[in-house]
Amino acid sequence: MVTVKGYFAAMADHDNGSGRPKVLFICGTINQTTQMHKIYRELPEVDSYFTPYYGDHLIDWARRRNLLEFSILGNKIGHRSLQYLVRHGLKIDQHGRRNSYDLVVTCADLIIPKNIRHLPIILVQEGMTDPEGFWYHAVKYIPGVPRWLASTAAMGLSGAYDRFCVASPGYRDLFIRKGIDREKIVVTGIPNFDDCDRFRNNTFPHRGFALLCTSDSRETFQWENRRRTIERALEIAGHRKLIVKLHPNERVDYATAEIRRYAPQALVFAEGNTEEMIANCDVLITRFSSTVYVGLALGKEVYSSFDIDELRRLMPIQGGSASMNIARVCRDILLGTERVPAGEYVQDRVATV
Repeated sequence: MVTVKGYFAAMADHDNGSGRPKVLFICGTINQTTQMHKIYRELPEVDSYFTPYYGDHLIDWARRRNLLEFSILGNKIGHRSLQYLVRHGLKIDQHGRRNSYDLVVTCADLIIPKNIRHLPIILVQEGMTDPEGFWYHAVKYIPGVPRWLASTAAMGLSGAYDRFCVASPGYRDLFIRKGIDREKIVVTGIPNFDDCDRFRNNTFPHRGFALLCTSDSRETFQWENRRRTIERALEIAGHRKLIVKLHPNERVDYATAEIRRYAPQALVFAEGNTEEMIANCDVLITRFSSTVYVGLALGKEVYSSFDIDELRRLMPIQGGSASMNIARVCRDILLGTERVPAGEYVQDRVATV
């Protein structure tokens, strides 16, 4: 097995004299990292490098002291991203320090590091955005409040990008309502949620159960009565087996013990393919989880803390073309070609919609 340290040693003398455009992909959670990987696959003509999410000196100081574990800047998420990149043999340039880049594709704009601010940037929506709570309004209306305190509720608010690739026309309208420049928004779909039907073919052994997908609300400074969440899931499950899939950002030992206390018969999974679990369940229960879109796309009975009709309006476009569409946006920027206006992009370029 190749270690991260060994991988960097093997790359130390890598020479890139290809003359091809260089693109830096900034990753985050495994969901964000896999989305960046899928976009990369549609751009074979560029020279691509990857990095976990990062910030400048003060942020790095806090990260080294484990003060940012609640966010994609934390060591736990960063390490998972690195391991994924190493496992797939992708070229790594931590913090984008080794090369001069022609384009940056990033999973979030909660922080825009100084070394990419002068570059063309494409922002890609990850999935569902968090509720617009206290920190969202603080970020939006109080100068100096860091965007990362509002998590994904503040996605897009930086404005420090050339294009913002979003999941659906519904999300385009949502981001415009938040004050984001409509001319920067491009409806492309998002790679991990654009072809949910593929999850039906799987080997997950359980079927006909109720599935609770937890959120990392408590890790991102939001209130959640987890006992009530579990009890509600049991009520909805009725006679069916309850399976709980933990959010990757949760403390597994603490969350598992909590579930055992209130639902001792439930099966708890910290690992595994969540989408395949959803494909096999009868009913999906979430609070603030992007997995709800998989359930809706597959026609499951779905419960969420968000309004279901609103979720249907925001539903990511299907068809499996999101990575290709985002790659087209990358080429538009790299080639300096005139972009189709945001409101026309879906009709003109996303044939599956």
